[in-house]
Amino acid sequence: MVENTIKKGVKKFGIMRIDKFLKVSRILKRRTVAREACDGGKVIINGREVKPSHQIKVGDVVEIDYATGVLKFKILEIKETVKKDEAASLYEIITNV
Repeated sequence: MVENTIKKGVKKFGIMRIDKFLKVSRILKRRTVAREACDGGKVIINGREVKPSHQIKVGDVVEIDYATGVLKFKILEIKETVKKDEAASLYEIITNV
């Protein structure tokens, strides 16, 4: 029942948890790594540090602070699953410093 509610949320409302989006979009390799980045204060959405459970929507601007620099991107589309070749179509990179 919970799984159906989650899928309806993505389809109907266009929302998804940030840790899952980072994995689905292949920005980060594993959801565990995405969760650790959020818990470590390295993920900022629209100027605010967020927890892994933060719900994202189309148009949000996300910053990820890596040891080597910062990746800033805008969310263009939210999908439950995508093929590897289509993953980059979910976001637009603003800066990669």
